[in-house]
Amino acid sequence: MQIVLGLVIFITVFYLIISEKVPGAWATMIGGLGMALVGILNEKKALEAVSERLEILFLLIGMMIIVHLISETGIFQWFAIKAAQLVRGEPFSLIVLLALVTALCSAFLDNVTTILLMAPVSILLANQLQLNPFPFIITEVMAANIGGVATIIGDPTQLIIGSESHLTFNQFILNTGPMSILAMIVLIANVYFIYGKKLKVSVELKARVMELDASRTLKDKNLLKEAGTIFILVILGFILNNFIDKGLAIISLSGAIILVILAKKNPVETFNHVEWDTLFFFIGLFMMVKGIQETHVIDFLGNKMIEVTKGHFNIAVLGITWISALFTSIIGNVANAATVSKIVEVMIPSFHGQGNPDAFWWALSFGSCLGGNISILASATNVVAVSAAGKAGIKISFVDFLKFGSLIAVQTLIVSNIYIWIRYFN
Repeated sequence: MQIVLGLVIFITVFYLIISEKVPGAWATMIGGLGMALVGILNEKKALEAVSERLEILFLLIGMMIIVHLISETGIFQWFAIKAAQLVRGEPFSLIVLLALVTALCSAFLDNVTTILLMAPVSILLANQLQLNPFPFIITEVMAANIGGVATIIGDPTQLIIGSESHLTFNQFILNTGPMSILAMIVLIANVYFIYGKKLKVSVELKARVMELDASRTLKDKNLLKEAGTIFILVILGFILNNFIDKGLAIISLSGAIILVILAKKNPVETFNHVEWDTLFFFIGLFMMVKGIQETHVIDFLGNKMIEVTKGHFNIAVLGITWISALFTSIIGNVANAATVSKIVEVMIPSFHGQGNPDAFWWALSFGSCLGGNISILASATNVVAVSAAGKAGIKISFVDFLKFGSLIAVQTLIVSNIYIWIRYFN
C-alpha cells in the first residue's frame, strides 16, 4: 500500500509541475509533506532528508546573495555590449561570443540568474541589428545548460550529484569541464550551419551597435570592486577546499556575509533577493525522494537496471546517460538528479572491480545537464528564458524549442558517450 501511495504522490507532484497548475515549490512541498502525512516518512526521517543536504541549501543561499550584488553593478550588461562591439556587430560572431560568455558565467554562477541577465541584453542587441532574436536566445539557453556541466556549482543538478557522490569541486571541473567545452563546440557548429548564413546586417545597423555606451550600464564601481574581489576569493576557496577543508557551504556563506557587510546592505533587503521558491523546491524534493527511497522503489529500479544491462559495466554507465536525459525531459533535471542518484547508489556495488565507479556519476551529470536542453520543461533555465522572451514579445513555442533543443541534446549526449568511453572504459 505504501508503494502505491508513494508512487501516486510522486506522479501527482510531477503532473502539477509539468502542467504548471501549482508553482514548483508548492508542488514538491505537497509531495514531501504528503509522504509524511500518509506515514511513508516520520518527522525524523523527513527532517533528516533535508539536514543531510544542508550544504546544498546554504551554498545556494550564499551564491544567490553574491550573484545578486554582482548583478546590481551592471557588469553583465557592460560585458554583453562590449562583446557586440568587439565583433563589430557581426551577427554570427556576436551569437558565439554571447554564448561563450553565458556558458562561462553559468559555470560559476547560478545559470537561471545568468540567463535572466543575458537574455534582455541579447534581445536588445538583436533588435538593434533588426534580426530575429530567436537564434540569440535559444543559443544562450543551450549555452547556459552546457556551461552548467563544467563545475559542481554550475547547475543545481551538479550540487545534488556532488552531495550524493562526495566528489569535490576540483574533480568536477577536471572531469566535466572538458565535456562542457566539447558540447559548446557542437552547439556553435550547429548554430553556424542552421543560422550562420541567414544572419545578414547592414553597415548602418552595425554602426549603431558601435555607438552604444557600455560605461552607462555600470552603476556602482565600488560595489563592483568589492563583489569581484569576494567572488574571486570564493572561487579560489572552492578550488583549494581539498587543502583548507572548510566546506563549500561555509566558503559561500562567508563570502556572502562579508560582501553584504562591506556593501552596507540591509539584511531584509538582501534576503528579499534570495530565491526562496528554489530553496523550498529543493526541501520538498529531498523529502519526496526520501519517501520514494523508503518504499524501496529505487532499490527495485536499480536492480532492474543491473538485470537489463546483464552486469555489463559499460552498458550500465551509458544507459544512465540516456535514461537521465529522458527523465530530465519530462520531470526536469533537478528532480531527475535527485532520483537517479539514488538508483546509481544501488547499482555501483554490483559493478565493483569492473571499472571506475565515478563514471556513473559523470554519466548522470551529462544526462541531467545536457538532457536539460531537450524541452522547455527540462530545466528552470529554459522556463525563465522563454518567459523573458515572451515579455519582450518573442514567442518561443514548445515545438520550436524541442526541434532545436533535442537536436543539440542528442548530439552532445552522443559526444558525452564517446568521451566517457575513451576516458573511463578500459
